[in-house]
Amino acid sequence: MKTVYDYQRRERLGMPEAIFCEGKDVDSLDRIIEELAGSPEHPVLFTRLQQAQFNQLTPTLAALLDYDSLSATGVLHGALPQRPGKVAVVTAGTSDLRVALEATRTLGFMGVDYTLVSDVGVAGIWRLLERVEDIKHHDVIIVAAGMDAALPTVMAGLVGKCVIGVPTSVGYGVAAGGQTALNAMLASCGQGVLVTNIDNGFGAACAAVRILNAFNPVSSI
Repeated sequence: MKTVYDYQRRERLGMPEAIFCEGKDVDSLDRIIEELAGSPEHPVLFTRLQQAQFNQLTPTLAALLDYDSLSATGVLHGALPQRPGKVAVVTAGTSDLRVALEATRTLGFMGVDYTLVSDVGVAGIWRLLERVEDIKHHDVIIVAAGMDAALPTVMAGLVGKCVIGVPTSVGYGVAAGGQTALNAMLASCGQGVLVTNIDNGFGAACAAVRILNAFNPVSSI
């Protein structure tokens, strides 16, 4: 079955279609990579590409991907050209890094400059306060947090830029695989906090790109 790839999405949205690899068998991934390899003018991001899947790809096809196991992402044909705007990606704890790295890899692929600020959760709030002046200089702030997920609310009270909360599936018992973090962010008293689905670093990065598009229209990218 031939892949029907949306080659015009980049022109419409300023970001190309990505390939979601979770649930795809290795034969399907091999076929997709082989088909897309013939269009080097169209960079492609592969998300949720687990190490076990990558290891089973046909070696010549796997060699075409810039693969990162921590973020479970692969890039075919390199990144998009650099574009205006800068995004801070902030984590409450180091356990949230895998989600944050999915966001940074997506931003880097989209040509967006970013800064990763990790392990500044509210349990040791002095760590955040030491970095907040640097964070303020970014156009959009993505905050990945699990457990009680208080960090996006605190961030929204300190910084006037758009805050995108990403609930992560980190935490014991009643953290419920990120459901508690999701509900906490949705119920945030921080004005205008935006929230993605659980563990969706990719979606947060794409939301940041859409915000940047408001200042730099797609036609100018």
